[in-house]
Amino acid sequence: MCLAPGQEDAGDIAPAEAWWEMQRLEVLDGLRGYFLVFMVLNHLSFEGGYLLVKLNHGELGYVQDAPGFVFLSGLLMGQVYGARMKKQGYRAGASRIYQRVFELYRYAAGCVLAIFLLGFLLSESSVYWEPWLWQLARNDWGFALAAAALLYQPTYLDILPQYIVYLALSPPLVWLCVTGRWVPVALGSMMLWLAVQFGVHLPLASALDAVMGALHPGLVLRAHFNVLAWQLVFTAGLVLGCLSSTGQLSWRRVFDPSRQGLVQAALCITGFFMLCRLGMTWGLLPEAMQARLRAVEIRAEFSLMFLLNFAAMAYLVGWVLVAGERSASRFVRRTGEGLRALFTLPFLRLIGRHSLQAYVWHVLVIYLLKAVDYHHGPFHELTKTAIAVAAVASLALPALLQEARAAPTAAVGTSPSLPEAPSRASE
Repeated sequence: MCLAPGQEDAGDIAPAEAWWEMQRLEVLDGLRGYFLVFMVLNHLSFEGGYLLVKLNHGELGYVQDAPGFVFLSGLLMGQVYGARMKKQGYRAGASRIYQRVFELYRYAAGCVLAIFLLGFLLSESSVYWEPWLWQLARNDWGFALAAAALLYQPTYLDILPQYIVYLALSPPLVWLCVTGRWVPVALGSMMLWLAVQFGVHLPLASALDAVMGALHPGLVLRAHFNVLAWQLVFTAGLVLGCLSSTGQLSWRRVFDPSRQGLVQAALCITGFFMLCRLGMTWGLLPEAMQARLRAVEIRAEFSLMFLLNFAAMAYLVGWVLVAGERSASRFVRRTGEGLRALFTLPFLRLIGRHSLQAYVWHVLVIYLLKAVDYHHGPFHELTKTAIAVAAVASLALPALLQEARAAPTAAVGTSPSLPEAPSRASE
Protein backbone atom coordinates (compact mmCIF):
# COMPACT_ATOMS: atom_id res chain seq x y z
CA MET A 1 0.00 0.00 0.00
CA CYS A 2 1.39 3.40 -0.97
CA LEU A 3 1.52 6.09 1.63
CA ALA A 4 -0.93 8.92 1.26
CA PRO A 5 0.59 12.38 0.88
CA GLY A 6 -0.70 13.37 4.28
CA GLN A 7 1.23 10.56 5.94
CA GLU A 8 4.63 11.96 5.01
CA ASP A 9 6.75 14.52 6.80
CA ALA A 10 6.78 17.84 4.96
CA GLY A 11 10.55 17.95 5.14
CA ASP A 12 10.77 14.54 3.48
CA ILE A 13 9.25 15.79 0.23
CA ALA A 14 11.89 16.57 -2.38
CA PRO A 15 11.56 19.72 -4.52
CA ALA A 16 10.27 17.75 -7.52
CA GLU A 17 7.51 16.09 -5.52
CA ALA A 18 6.65 19.32 -3.71
CA TRP A 19 6.40 21.03 -7.09
CA TRP A 20 4.20 18.20 -8.38
CA GLU A 21 1.83 18.37 -5.41
CA MET A 22 1.35 22.11 -5.93
CA GLN A 23 1.14 22.22 -9.71
CA ARG A 24 -0.12 18.84 -10.90
CA LEU A 25 -3.48 20.23 -12.05
CA GLU A 26 -1.68 22.93 -14.04
CA VAL A 27 0.52 20.29 -15.67
CA LEU A 28 -2.50 18.12 -16.49
CA ASP A 29 -4.24 21.13 -18.02
CA GLY A 30 -1.09 21.84 -20.02
CA LEU A 31 -0.96 18.25 -21.23
CA ARG A 32 -4.56 18.47 -22.43
CA GLY A 33 -3.74 21.71 -24.18
CA TYR A 34 -0.72 20.06 -25.81
CA PHE A 35 -2.91 17.25 -27.15
CA LEU A 36 -5.46 19.76 -28.45
CA VAL A 37 -2.76 21.62 -30.39
CA PHE A 38 -1.68 18.47 -32.17
CA MET A 39 -5.27 17.41 -32.77
CA VAL A 40 -5.72 20.61 -34.75
CA LEU A 41 -2.52 20.04 -36.72
CA ASN A 42 -3.34 16.39 -37.42
CA HIS A 43 -6.94 17.05 -38.41
CA LEU A 44 -6.29 19.98 -40.74
CA SER A 45 -6.77 18.93 -44.35
CA PHE A 46 -5.10 20.69 -47.28
CA GLU A 47 -4.88 19.61 -50.89
CA GLY A 48 -1.45 18.04 -51.24
CA GLY A 49 -0.90 17.95 -47.47
CA TYR A 50 1.41 20.30 -45.58
CA LEU A 51 4.82 20.09 -43.97
CA LEU A 52 4.12 21.52 -40.51
CA VAL A 53 2.15 18.42 -39.52
CA LYS A 54 5.35 16.37 -39.92
CA LEU A 55 6.79 18.12 -36.83
CA ASN A 56 4.81 15.73 -34.70
CA HIS A 57 5.52 13.18 -31.98
CA GLY A 58 3.21 10.81 -33.88
CA GLU A 59 5.82 10.57 -36.63
CA LEU A 60 8.27 8.95 -34.19
CA GLY A 61 6.13 6.09 -32.94
CA TYR A 62 2.62 4.89 -32.27
CA VAL A 63 1.67 7.24 -29.43
CA GLN A 64 -1.01 9.68 -30.55
CA ASP A 65 -3.09 12.47 -29.05
CA ALA A 66 -6.43 10.71 -28.60
CA PRO A 67 -5.25 8.11 -26.03
CA GLY A 68 -3.61 10.82 -23.95
CA PHE A 69 -6.72 12.97 -24.09
CA VAL A 70 -8.98 10.07 -23.07
CA PHE A 71 -6.61 8.95 -20.30
CA LEU A 72 -6.40 12.44 -18.82
CA SER A 73 -10.19 12.65 -18.95
CA GLY A 74 -10.43 9.53 -16.82
CA LEU A 75 -7.65 10.65 -14.49
CA LEU A 76 -9.24 14.02 -13.72
CA MET A 77 -12.64 12.39 -13.51
CA GLY A 78 -11.33 10.03 -10.84
CA GLN A 79 -9.51 12.77 -8.95
CA VAL A 80 -12.41 15.21 -8.80
CA TYR A 81 -15.39 12.92 -8.36
CA GLY A 82 -13.52 10.33 -6.33
CA ALA A 83 -12.73 13.01 -3.77
CA ARG A 84 -16.31 14.28 -3.93
CA MET A 85 -17.80 10.84 -3.32
CA LYS A 86 -15.42 10.17 -0.45
CA LYS A 87 -16.40 13.46 1.20
CA GLN A 88 -20.10 13.76 0.32
CA GLY A 89 -21.19 10.22 -0.54
CA TYR A 90 -22.21 8.33 -3.67
CA ARG A 91 -25.39 10.23 -4.46
CA ALA A 92 -23.75 13.67 -4.43
CA GLY A 93 -20.93 12.55 -6.71
CA ALA A 94 -23.20 10.66 -9.09
CA SER A 95 -25.53 13.64 -9.39
CA ARG A 96 -22.68 15.90 -10.50
CA ILE A 97 -21.46 13.30 -12.97
CA TYR A 98 -24.88 13.00 -14.61
CA GLN A 99 -25.09 16.78 -14.86
CA ARG A 100 -21.78 16.64 -16.68
CA VAL A 101 -23.12 13.96 -19.04
CA PHE A 102 -26.01 16.19 -20.11
CA GLU A 103 -23.65 19.14 -20.59
CA LEU A 104 -21.38 17.09 -22.82
CA TYR A 105 -24.34 15.84 -24.83
CA ARG A 106 -25.50 19.41 -25.42
CA TYR A 107 -22.09 20.32 -26.77
CA ALA A 108 -21.87 17.21 -28.97
CA ALA A 109 -25.38 17.63 -30.38
CA GLY A 110 -24.90 21.37 -30.79
CA CYS A 111 -21.71 20.83 -32.78
CA VAL A 112 -23.44 18.37 -35.13
CA LEU A 113 -26.32 20.81 -35.56
CA ALA A 114 -23.92 23.67 -36.31
CA ILE A 115 -22.17 21.63 -39.01
CA PHE A 116 -25.56 20.56 -40.38
CA LEU A 117 -26.66 24.20 -40.67
CA LEU A 118 -23.34 25.29 -42.17
CA GLY A 119 -23.90 22.68 -44.84
CA PHE A 120 -26.93 24.65 -46.03
CA LEU A 121 -24.98 27.92 -46.13
CA LEU A 122 -21.75 26.77 -47.80
CA SER A 123 -21.86 25.92 -51.48
CA GLU A 124 -20.95 22.37 -52.54
CA SER A 125 -20.52 21.27 -48.92
CA SER A 126 -21.90 17.84 -49.80
CA VAL A 127 -18.83 17.35 -52.04
CA TYR A 128 -15.94 18.21 -49.72
CA TRP A 129 -17.62 17.11 -46.46
CA GLU A 130 -19.04 13.85 -47.82
CA PRO A 131 -16.08 11.68 -46.65
CA TRP A 132 -16.53 13.07 -43.13
CA LEU A 133 -20.34 13.16 -42.95
CA TRP A 134 -21.42 10.50 -45.47
CA GLN A 135 -25.24 10.64 -45.76
CA LEU A 136 -25.41 13.60 -43.38
CA ALA A 137 -23.88 15.65 -46.17
CA ARG A 138 -27.04 14.92 -48.17
CA ASN A 139 -29.34 16.05 -45.34
CA ASP A 140 -30.71 12.55 -44.73
CA TRP A 141 -33.07 12.76 -41.73
CA GLY A 142 -32.49 9.15 -40.69
CA PHE A 143 -28.75 9.70 -40.37
CA ALA A 144 -29.40 12.99 -38.57
CA LEU A 145 -31.48 11.17 -35.93
CA ALA A 146 -28.78 8.51 -35.59
CA ALA A 147 -26.20 11.27 -35.09
CA ALA A 148 -28.39 12.80 -32.36
CA ALA A 149 -28.49 9.36 -30.71
CA LEU A 150 -24.65 9.20 -30.94
CA LEU A 151 -24.87 6.08 -33.12
CA TYR A 152 -23.64 7.84 -36.25
CA GLN A 153 -20.59 9.95 -35.47
CA PRO A 154 -19.19 12.42 -38.00
CA THR A 155 -15.42 12.47 -38.39
CA TYR A 156 -13.59 14.35 -35.61
CA LEU A 157 -16.67 14.26 -33.40
CA ASP A 158 -16.04 10.73 -32.20
CA ILE A 159 -14.25 11.42 -28.90
CA LEU A 160 -17.19 13.18 -27.22
CA PRO A 161 -19.73 10.35 -27.74
CA GLN A 162 -17.45 7.73 -26.24
CA TYR A 163 -16.65 10.01 -23.32
CA ILE A 164 -20.37 10.52 -22.71
CA VAL A 165 -20.82 6.74 -22.53
CA TYR A 166 -17.90 6.32 -20.13
CA LEU A 167 -19.08 9.15 -17.92
CA ALA A 168 -22.66 7.85 -17.78
CA LEU A 169 -21.46 4.43 -16.63
CA SER A 170 -18.77 5.68 -14.25
CA PRO A 171 -20.54 6.50 -10.93
CA PRO A 172 -20.58 2.91 -9.59
CA LEU A 173 -17.02 2.39 -10.83
CA VAL A 174 -15.84 5.50 -9.00
CA TRP A 175 -17.60 4.32 -5.86
CA LEU A 176 -15.95 0.90 -6.05
CA CYS A 177 -12.53 2.52 -6.37
CA VAL A 178 -13.20 4.98 -3.56
CA THR A 179 -14.20 2.13 -1.24
CA GLY A 180 -11.08 0.11 -2.00
CA ARG A 181 -12.58 -2.29 -4.56
CA TRP A 182 -10.64 -1.09 -7.59
CA VAL A 183 -9.27 -4.51 -8.61
CA PRO A 184 -12.60 -5.80 -10.04
CA VAL A 185 -12.94 -2.53 -11.97
CA ALA A 186 -9.47 -2.92 -13.49
CA LEU A 187 -9.96 -6.60 -14.29
CA GLY A 188 -13.37 -6.01 -15.87
CA SER A 189 -11.92 -3.27 -18.04
CA MET A 190 -9.07 -5.51 -19.18
CA MET A 191 -11.49 -8.34 -20.02
CA LEU A 192 -13.60 -6.03 -22.20
CA TRP A 193 -10.48 -4.92 -24.05
CA LEU A 194 -9.41 -8.53 -24.57
CA ALA A 195 -12.88 -9.42 -25.85
CA VAL A 196 -12.54 -6.82 -28.60
CA GLN A 197 -9.04 -7.97 -29.55
CA PHE A 198 -10.37 -11.49 -30.17
CA GLY A 199 -13.56 -10.39 -31.93
CA VAL A 200 -16.07 -11.36 -29.25
CA HIS A 201 -17.92 -8.10 -29.92
CA LEU A 202 -18.46 -8.73 -33.64
CA PRO A 203 -21.83 -10.55 -33.38
CA LEU A 204 -23.18 -7.66 -31.28
CA ALA A 205 -21.92 -5.10 -33.81
CA SER A 206 -23.49 -7.03 -36.68
CA ALA A 207 -26.81 -7.27 -34.85
CA LEU A 208 -26.79 -3.54 -34.15
CA ASP A 209 -26.07 -2.78 -37.82
CA ALA A 210 -28.94 -5.05 -38.84
CA VAL A 211 -31.38 -3.31 -36.50
CA MET A 212 -30.30 0.15 -37.66
CA GLY A 213 -30.52 -0.90 -41.31
CA ALA A 214 -34.05 -2.19 -40.75
CA LEU A 215 -35.06 1.15 -39.22
CA HIS A 216 -33.60 3.20 -42.07
CA PRO A 217 -32.07 2.01 -45.37
CA GLY A 218 -28.28 2.10 -45.38
CA LEU A 219 -27.98 3.15 -41.75
CA VAL A 220 -25.14 1.51 -39.81
CA LEU A 221 -23.19 2.21 -36.66
CA ARG A 222 -20.43 4.71 -37.45
CA ALA A 223 -17.83 5.23 -34.74
CA HIS A 224 -14.10 5.41 -35.29
CA PHE A 225 -13.25 4.41 -31.72
CA ASN A 226 -14.48 1.05 -30.45
CA VAL A 227 -16.04 2.05 -27.15
CA LEU A 228 -15.44 -1.39 -25.60
CA ALA A 229 -11.72 -1.28 -26.38
CA TRP A 230 -10.92 2.35 -25.69
CA GLN A 231 -12.63 2.19 -22.30
CA LEU A 232 -9.40 0.59 -21.06
CA VAL A 233 -7.60 3.92 -21.45
CA PHE A 234 -10.33 5.89 -19.69
CA THR A 235 -10.78 3.33 -16.90
CA ALA A 236 -7.05 3.19 -16.23
CA GLY A 237 -7.06 6.94 -15.71
CA LEU A 238 -10.22 6.78 -13.61
CA VAL A 239 -8.81 4.12 -11.28
CA LEU A 240 -5.52 5.97 -10.81
CA GLY A 241 -7.35 9.26 -10.27
CA CYS A 242 -9.63 7.77 -7.63
CA LEU A 243 -6.78 6.06 -5.81
CA SER A 244 -4.64 9.19 -5.74
CA SER A 245 -7.50 11.44 -4.60
CA THR A 246 -8.42 9.14 -1.72
CA GLY A 247 -4.88 8.53 -0.49
CA GLN A 248 -4.66 4.91 -1.66
CA LEU A 249 -1.82 5.73 -4.05
CA SER A 250 1.19 8.02 -3.83
CA TRP A 251 2.76 9.33 -7.02
CA ARG A 252 6.06 9.54 -5.13
CA ARG A 253 6.12 5.77 -4.85
CA VAL A 254 4.86 5.14 -8.38
CA PHE A 255 7.55 7.37 -9.89
CA ASP A 256 10.48 6.57 -7.62
CA PRO A 257 13.80 7.65 -9.19
CA SER A 258 15.56 4.70 -7.58
CA ARG A 259 13.45 2.20 -9.50
CA GLN A 260 15.08 1.99 -12.90
CA GLY A 261 13.59 -1.29 -14.11
CA LEU A 262 10.29 0.08 -15.39
CA VAL A 263 12.00 3.11 -16.90
CA GLN A 264 14.41 0.90 -18.82
CA ALA A 265 11.56 -1.35 -19.99
CA ALA A 266 9.56 1.68 -21.16
CA LEU A 267 12.59 3.03 -23.02
CA CYS A 268 13.09 -0.32 -24.76
CA ILE A 269 9.44 -0.47 -25.85
CA THR A 270 9.32 3.09 -27.18
CA GLY A 271 12.72 2.71 -28.85
CA PHE A 272 11.72 -0.52 -30.58
CA PHE A 273 8.50 0.90 -31.97
CA MET A 274 10.22 4.15 -32.95
CA LEU A 275 12.58 2.15 -35.15
CA CYS A 276 9.61 0.27 -36.60
CA ARG A 277 7.74 3.49 -37.34
CA LEU A 278 10.72 5.19 -38.96
CA GLY A 279 11.44 2.05 -40.94
CA MET A 280 7.87 2.07 -42.23
CA THR A 281 7.98 5.78 -43.03
CA TRP A 282 11.21 5.57 -45.00
CA GLY A 283 10.50 2.18 -46.56
CA LEU A 284 13.51 0.54 -44.91
CA LEU A 285 11.72 -2.59 -43.71
CA PRO A 286 11.09 -5.71 -45.80
CA GLU A 287 7.57 -5.92 -47.23
CA ALA A 288 6.75 -8.99 -45.14
CA MET A 289 7.62 -7.11 -41.95
CA GLN A 290 5.63 -4.06 -43.03
CA ALA A 291 2.61 -6.27 -43.68
CA ARG A 292 2.93 -7.79 -40.21
CA LEU A 293 3.10 -4.36 -38.59
CA ARG A 294 0.10 -3.10 -40.56
CA ALA A 295 -1.87 -6.16 -39.47
CA VAL A 296 -1.46 -5.30 -35.77
CA GLU A 297 -1.79 -1.52 -36.19
CA ILE A 298 -5.52 -1.36 -35.39
CA ARG A 299 -6.08 2.07 -33.90
CA ALA A 300 -9.88 1.84 -33.80
CA GLU A 301 -9.69 -1.14 -31.43
CA PHE A 302 -6.65 0.14 -29.52
CA SER A 303 -4.64 -2.95 -30.37
CA LEU A 304 -1.75 -4.26 -28.29
CA MET A 305 0.69 -2.16 -30.31
CA PHE A 306 -1.02 1.04 -29.20
CA LEU A 307 -1.51 -0.17 -25.63
CA LEU A 308 2.18 -1.00 -25.18
CA ASN A 309 3.30 2.28 -26.73
CA PHE A 310 0.91 4.39 -24.70
CA ALA A 311 1.66 2.66 -21.38
CA ALA A 312 5.40 2.97 -21.93
CA MET A 313 5.31 6.62 -23.00
CA ALA A 314 2.87 7.59 -20.23
CA TYR A 315 5.14 6.06 -17.61
CA LEU A 316 8.23 7.75 -19.05
CA VAL A 317 6.62 11.19 -19.15
CA GLY A 318 5.18 10.79 -15.66
CA TRP A 319 8.49 9.57 -14.27
CA VAL A 320 10.46 12.44 -15.81
CA LEU A 321 7.93 15.00 -14.56
CA VAL A 322 7.67 13.71 -11.00
CA ALA A 323 10.95 11.96 -10.25
CA GLY A 324 13.35 13.27 -12.86
CA GLU A 325 14.47 16.16 -10.65
CA ARG A 326 16.14 13.70 -8.27
CA SER A 327 17.77 11.64 -10.99
CA ALA A 328 21.54 11.28 -10.94
CA SER A 329 21.56 12.01 -14.67
CA ARG A 330 21.91 15.65 -15.64
CA PHE A 331 20.20 14.90 -18.96
CA VAL A 332 17.13 13.52 -17.17
CA ARG A 333 16.99 16.51 -14.83
CA ARG A 334 17.16 18.93 -17.76
CA THR A 335 14.53 16.94 -19.63
CA GLY A 336 12.22 17.15 -16.64
CA GLU A 337 12.72 20.89 -16.42
CA GLY A 338 11.95 21.21 -20.12
CA LEU A 339 8.75 19.17 -19.88
CA ARG A 340 7.57 21.10 -16.84
CA ALA A 341 8.22 24.38 -18.64
CA LEU A 342 6.39 23.14 -21.74
CA PHE A 343 3.30 21.84 -19.97
CA THR A 344 2.93 24.93 -17.82
CA LEU A 345 2.91 27.35 -20.76
CA PRO A 346 0.00 29.77 -20.18
CA PHE A 347 -1.52 29.10 -23.61
CA LEU A 348 -1.57 25.32 -23.14
CA ARG A 349 -2.99 25.62 -19.62
CA LEU A 350 -5.66 28.04 -20.84
CA ILE A 351 -7.04 25.79 -23.56
CA GLY A 352 -6.55 22.72 -21.35
CA ARG A 353 -8.70 24.23 -18.59
CA HIS A 354 -11.52 24.57 -21.10
CA SER A 355 -10.77 21.57 -23.29
CA LEU A 356 -14.44 20.79 -23.96
CA GLN A 357 -15.08 24.19 -25.51
CA ALA A 358 -11.70 24.15 -27.30
CA TYR A 359 -12.33 20.67 -28.69
CA VAL A 360 -15.75 21.57 -30.10
CA TRP A 361 -14.30 24.79 -31.52
CA HIS A 362 -11.49 22.86 -33.21
CA VAL A 363 -14.03 20.63 -34.97
CA LEU A 364 -15.85 23.65 -36.41
CA VAL A 365 -12.55 25.24 -37.47
CA ILE A 366 -11.43 22.05 -39.23
CA TYR A 367 -14.71 21.79 -41.14
CA LEU A 368 -14.66 25.46 -42.14
CA LEU A 369 -11.05 25.34 -43.29
CA LYS A 370 -11.88 22.33 -45.43
CA ALA A 371 -14.38 24.55 -47.24
CA VAL A 372 -11.79 27.32 -47.58
CA ASP A 373 -9.25 24.91 -49.06
CA TYR A 374 -11.82 23.51 -51.51
CA HIS A 375 -12.96 26.89 -52.80
CA HIS A 376 -9.70 28.87 -52.65
CA GLY A 377 -6.89 26.28 -52.64
CA PRO A 378 -4.44 24.89 -53.31
CA PHE A 379 -2.31 27.14 -51.14
CA HIS A 380 1.42 27.80 -51.03
CA GLU A 381 3.27 25.97 -48.25
CA LEU A 382 3.86 29.20 -46.29
CA THR A 383 0.15 30.01 -46.51
CA LYS A 384 -0.74 26.54 -45.22
CA THR A 385 1.64 27.01 -42.31
CA ALA A 386 0.15 30.41 -41.48
CA ILE A 387 -3.39 28.99 -41.60
CA ALA A 388 -2.37 26.10 -39.32
CA VAL A 389 -0.74 28.43 -36.79
CA ALA A 390 -3.81 30.69 -36.85
CA ALA A 391 -6.08 27.68 -36.32
CA VAL A 392 -4.06 26.64 -33.27
CA ALA A 393 -4.05 30.18 -31.89
CA SER A 394 -7.83 30.39 -32.33
CA LEU A 395 -8.25 27.71 -29.66
CA ALA A 396 -7.76 30.49 -27.13
CA LEU A 397 -10.98 32.21 -28.25
CA PRO A 398 -13.52 29.78 -26.74
CA ALA A 399 -11.31 29.38 -23.65
CA LEU A 400 -11.10 33.13 -23.06
CA LEU A 401 -14.83 33.47 -23.64
CA GLN A 402 -15.51 30.74 -21.10
CA GLU A 403 -13.26 32.41 -18.53
CA ALA A 404 -14.92 35.77 -19.15
CA ARG A 405 -18.33 34.21 -18.57
CA ALA A 406 -17.14 32.50 -15.38
CA ALA A 407 -15.39 35.59 -13.96
CA PRO A 408 -18.52 37.36 -12.60
CA THR A 409 -19.62 34.17 -10.85
CA ALA A 410 -16.20 33.64 -9.32
CA ALA A 411 -16.10 37.25 -8.13
CA VAL A 412 -19.30 36.99 -6.12
CA GLY A 413 -19.15 33.32 -5.11
CA THR A 414 -17.06 31.40 -2.65
CA SER A 415 -14.20 29.14 -3.60
CA PRO A 416 -15.37 25.53 -3.87
CA SER A 417 -13.52 22.82 -2.02
CA LEU A 418 -13.28 20.76 -5.20
CA PRO A 419 -12.78 21.79 -8.83
CA GLU A 420 -16.13 22.44 -10.44
CA ALA A 421 -16.96 20.23 -13.41
CA PRO A 422 -18.02 22.96 -15.88
CA SER A 423 -14.55 24.49 -15.79
CA ARG A 424 -12.83 21.28 -16.88
CA ALA A 425 -13.89 19.37 -19.94
CA SER A 426 -12.50 16.05 -18.89
CA GLU A 427 -13.73 15.75 -15.32
